[in-house]
Amino acid sequence: MRDSHIGQIEEWAEFVRQNPKEWREIHTKFINSIFINQKRIYKKLANTKEGKNALIEFYGIRNIRGFSDLRDKI
Repeated sequence: MRDSHIGQIEEWAEFVRQNPKEWREIHTKFINSIFINQKRIYKKLANTKEGKNALIEFYGIRNIRGFSDLRDKI
């Protein structure tokens, strides 16, 4: 790992130790924002043929029948 990454992990660990009640809510909001952003990008890409092909390649999708939102325009 890079030194800067290790430093960030150490800073977060210190924050967790110093804020045992507050860190969970902050962490949950952060993780939820990642999922929300991923869904937003997925939906945007799924609206074009090129985007659908990119999603299929990125996720390594082999059974396109299981993804109705991707198989429509391919």
